[in-house]
Amino acid sequence: MAKQIVGIVGLGVMGENLALNLESKGFSTAGFDLDDSKVKSFAAKTAAKQAVAAHSLAELVASLQSPRRILMMVPAGKPVDAVLTSLRPLLAKGDLVIDGGNSHYLDTARRITELAPTGILYLGVGISGGEEGALHGPSIMPGGDPEGWPIAKPLLQAIAAKAADGTPCCDWIGSGGAGHFVKMVHNGIEYADMQMICEAYGLMTKVLGMTAAESSRAFAQWNQGELESFLVSITAEILARTDQETGKPMVEVILDEAEQKGTGRWTAEAALDLGVPAPTIAEAVFTRTLAALKDERIAASRVLAGPTTSWTGDRAAALDRIGKALMCAKICAYAQGFHILRRAEEQLHWSFRYGTIASLWRAGCIIRAQFLGKIKEAYDRDGNLANLLLDPYFAEVVNRHQETLRHVVALAIQHGAPVPAFASTLAYYDGYRSATLPANLLQAQRDFFGAHTYRRVDKPGTFHTDWQS
Repeated sequence: MAKQIVGIVGLGVMGENLALNLESKGFSTAGFDLDDSKVKSFAAKTAAKQAVAAHSLAELVASLQSPRRILMMVPAGKPVDAVLTSLRPLLAKGDLVIDGGNSHYLDTARRITELAPTGILYLGVGISGGEEGALHGPSIMPGGDPEGWPIAKPLLQAIAAKAADGTPCCDWIGSGGAGHFVKMVHNGIEYADMQMICEAYGLMTKVLGMTAAESSRAFAQWNQGELESFLVSITAEILARTDQETGKPMVEVILDEAEQKGTGRWTAEAALDLGVPAPTIAEAVFTRTLAALKDERIAASRVLAGPTTSWTGDRAAALDRIGKALMCAKICAYAQGFHILRRAEEQLHWSFRYGTIASLWRAGCIIRAQFLGKIKEAYDRDGNLANLLLDPYFAEVVNRHQETLRHVVALAIQHGAPVPAFASTLAYYDGYRSATLPANLLQAQRDFFGAHTYRRVDKPGTFHTDWQS
């Protein structure tokens, strides 16, 4: 019996769809899962295809060509380590293991180091696009052992999404945990983008008094212009959907208690560790945490007061301002994400190609958007760009829309509508554009109570004042 080209460990929705994608591109596959029902489902779906279902890891490994190529699609953390522990004695020098889950980049770096003495190659690969992307073409961000990339490249680039120019949305990111780091930052930007879209929707309904159907039409219109993106597009579709049981808009029968899997939090933690201001991303994480406090929010709504004003005005003009504010805030969120990548490159000794990273996100992934092409152009113009806001194109856009962002945040504050991502973005923007900040007083305070010293504006050196003399 002919050997298979690639093995898949983990036949959940993502793993199974990636296996089907690989098989459709001419790569015969073998699949295994600890859940035997998933193995049987895989066998049924691939009965007439170049695929086999394995009932153990040993059977999977034995079915593969050498060097063996194994793609793990299992939950991050201990499950990955457990699979590796079982795989190690079954593999040989030159075999390749690919972790396609959302592993923490430090775990990926550790696993590469641990496998190095065995000669087993290891890649940490970020994959974005959900189940549809997995089946039809995701965005893929590979990193890890450089020797493993030539082995994985034909497979991964074949199944990746293709940008409008035909380029596969898959290219080498860097060594160690670089691939998973970039995917983590992608997810942090995704958190911010989703939160800002939700805030725009909240303003439409709670302030402007729009129905879900009216909001849907607004998002659909935005998707025809500079805000064109996957997330704006699906938002229009979601808001247009009616619940068949109640006849209400589908969105109104869904509990407003947000969940998360942790990658946004990891991005915020990385920003703190690296000393990068990323308040929009962090605020998006905190807002999900706040949303999860449903019972407390209900109790608070009965005892805490808010403004009693009601909105009157030109709805079309207000919607135009909200759309422009969303565009301005999205740019700032992407700027924060790329700033994290820049600082990580410096401190973790990677060599990122920022234009390439932006190009990988042009298709297949959750944050795919029209203006990612502009981000690629910005970094093609200046590979050493310190912050996306300093690029002439993006500086012009945010300069044009920043006043509108102020109006929208003010509107929300006046009517008690929470817009934490919009508001934190505006504070970030104003802080970043300020040549001077009140941090001089902060340094004086630190020196007063802790003798932490300070630097002066008029001469070099470090100084301390005896404030209580």
